[in-house]
Amino acid sequence: MSALIIIAAMTFAALYLGMRARRGHDMNLEQWAVGGRSFGTAFVFLLMAGEIYTTFTFLGGSGFAYGKGAPVYYILAYGTLAYILSYWMLPPVWRFAKQHRLVSQPHFFARKYQSPALGVLVACVGVLALVPYLVLQLKGLGIIVTTASYGAISSTAAIWIGAAVVTAYVIVSGVRGCAWNSVVKDTMILAIAVFLGIYLPIHHYGSLSEMFRAIDAAKPGFLTFPARGQSVTWFQSTVLLTALGFFMWPHTFMSVYTAKNERIFRRNAMILPLYQLILLFVFFCGFAAVLKVPGLKGSDIDLSLFRLALQTFDPWFVGVIGAAGVLTALVPGSMILTTASTLLANDVYRGALAKSADDAQVARLARVFVPVIALVAVGFTLKGGDTIVALLLMGYNFVTQLFPALVCSLSARNRVTKQGAFCGIVAGVLVVIVTTLTHVSVAQLVPFAPDALKDINIGFFALFVNVIVLVVVSTVTQPRTHEDHEHARAH
Repeated sequence: MSALIIIAAMTFAALYLGMRARRGHDMNLEQWAVGGRSFGTAFVFLLMAGEIYTTFTFLGGSGFAYGKGAPVYYILAYGTLAYILSYWMLPPVWRFAKQHRLVSQPHFFARKYQSPALGVLVACVGVLALVPYLVLQLKGLGIIVTTASYGAISSTAAIWIGAAVVTAYVIVSGVRGCAWNSVVKDTMILAIAVFLGIYLPIHHYGSLSEMFRAIDAAKPGFLTFPARGQSVTWFQSTVLLTALGFFMWPHTFMSVYTAKNERIFRRNAMILPLYQLILLFVFFCGFAAVLKVPGLKGSDIDLSLFRLALQTFDPWFVGVIGAAGVLTALVPGSMILTTASTLLANDVYRGALAKSADDAQVARLARVFVPVIALVAVGFTLKGGDTIVALLLMGYNFVTQLFPALVCSLSARNRVTKQGAFCGIVAGVLVVIVTTLTHVSVAQLVPFAPDALKDINIGFFALFVNVIVLVVVSTVTQPRTHEDHEHARAH
């Protein structure tokens, strides 16, 4: 009962903070979607760090360590690489967005390439990727609340309650509600993750080194990369693929717009890689459960952290862990809902259907889309499905298809045409959809390839197709220069 009270109190606190965040602000489209571009270093840091500490990290990270062993370290590596890239990539994105008063990611592509159609396509890709990401948060929320409440609240009830709470404060406060709850979430999750990552190995094994010795003795090879499957090649390709896609998530991309100056990104790029190290403590929790909670298979590996916590702690402390876990679902979930509804209203509705719609109409429609998207996500969540890590990797394969067109748009002389960017993204997304539905791998596509290449993440095949199509179509559709016209007349 004590665990349930603590979880309920945190949920209501999140609702209150989210609602209160709008106080003193006129919630027009710019305030609702990007916080009036007024956030300082701390808020931008927390919105970006929110990408690290989601239910994916809390449950998926520990579950992946429990179920897969060494391959879990890809989660530690890709964010670090992405933050290094952000040092150079994000300032020009911010400058262009501020100059043109952009409020969404598709807005950026549409303006850069002077193509409303490209903006609509990017919006559709974004929503397509965000739905599984929101499902991931709700799925994690159900697991956390059911387990931490000792079954007092069913997973279904928890998912509905969580979706209702997030929907309510997103409609009222938009991105400001997300930012204020990020402060509480990151403070709690930092303290809980570090404590559990140190305490659980010492309590159950005596020390970290003894824990790893015991696992290696009981499961030889578990702490090293397998020769096939999730091998070193898989690790390297997945780290690179997900690093390229990190800032392509629409909600992460839009968090860039909230900053009040570009120096914020360079400061954060220096700090955030160190912040990633906190993930090690989450992994330690999963490793600690390997021998103490044996037998979890399939999607049940995501339960490993809480199963071990139930064995180790009193109910009230399980409630504290559960409360922190609830915030790892609600905060990213609110960012996703804000972003997805903005994409549909601003970039699909205004971009393709009603070009004359003003900001006030778009802001109203965005709020209408919030509960609609939440209901769709709840529907997919209740149907069940893949493990948390598998859901996230599928979304990454979608959003990474935006990276080539984005990087090219930042160059001083962009040779990529709007037709090339459009066709490249379409080709990449179609490959992702086909390979996801058929569960095909690189080894199956090219069985004659060397063994070292067969484990490359299938998302790279989609990215390769994307780049080839982008280059070919851009070459064919290059606008003719004055010299070209003169040459054509001469012949």
